[in-house]
Amino acid sequence: MSRISEKENFMMMLRGEQPEWVPTYSFGKMGPEDPATCWVTPSVLGTHRSPQGGFDRWGVEYVTTEETGFGALPKPGQFLIDDITKWRDILKMPDISDFDWEKAARDDIAKAGINREETAVVILPCDGIFQQLMAFMGFTEGLCAMYEEPDEVMELFEFISDFYVEVTKKCIEYYKPDIFNIGDDSATKKDPFVSHQMFQEMLVPFYKKVAQPALDAGIPFEFHNCGRCEDYLQDLVDIGVCCWDPAQEVNDLAAVKAKFGNDLCICGGFDFQVPITWPEFDEEELRAHVRHTIDTLAPGGGYAFCGGVVGNFSDPAIMKANMVIADEVNTYGHKFYS
Repeated sequence: MSRISEKENFMMMLRGEQPEWVPTYSFGKMGPEDPATCWVTPSVLGTHRSPQGGFDRWGVEYVTTEETGFGALPKPGQFLIDDITKWRDILKMPDISDFDWEKAARDDIAKAGINREETAVVILPCDGIFQQLMAFMGFTEGLCAMYEEPDEVMELFEFISDFYVEVTKKCIEYYKPDIFNIGDDSATKKDPFVSHQMFQEMLVPFYKKVAQPALDAGIPFEFHNCGRCEDYLQDLVDIGVCCWDPAQEVNDLAAVKAKFGNDLCICGGFDFQVPITWPEFDEEELRAHVRHTIDTLAPGGGYAFCGGVVGNFSDPAIMKANMVIADEVNTYGHKFYS
């Protein structure tokens, strides 16, 4: 019997089936092997997600630093909006009427360097709803606006989500994604940024709106939200989310698994806690942590491993630790269901 691909094994999990082995969720190609999944951000959204930074379609400038792992963040002190009631004077709907979608899809997928027969394309046609407001205003003013001027904020969300709906439709047509993803980090390590009621009333309707074309096309809906965001999961499942990443350990993941079963696939569940002895670490302790994560979250399916040491990936200590993690996932996870 021939071995199925990493992609098909992952898609089995998304369908609620028990996969043949514990899948590994990947944001992109990290080596010669074909990963199960790969994020593809359509270039129509701008250059802001590149390691060099740049501008998004709304005019927000993003910068990167080595300290952030070259993750792009809005440039400090240069926010577009300082008064939410004036947003209509500042923001203009991006004109993408002449955008070459066919070329963009071809180039963006080629840049990912993947074999589509082996790797599922996860399309991200939306820069978030909550995060976009924070990019416009900064967290202090953005959060104050949500509390003090909710109607204005909701009208802004309606405006930007109209754009993201059109991008979603075009991405479905030209990129033909296997998975649809909205990323919107609305929680800290300890707690959500906004109340559960505010999340339900001000954000969930726009996630559903942007995702609806993908849901109508039968494309699995995945949601990316870092931090302790377990309070929000029921609302996300209610609008069709079937997969959540990176599912960090600050959440009660065992309880999430018990509540949702395979209706909400957990992609992640593993955080590396830097020991005081770093760059030295206990290899067996690290392997045991990997096994414990799989033992807790993988029974019956509904789980894909994702996690490791984040930072300068050319750092010998980081490389060594991540190789240990990957080896344990491969050796233990691949025989877990057999």
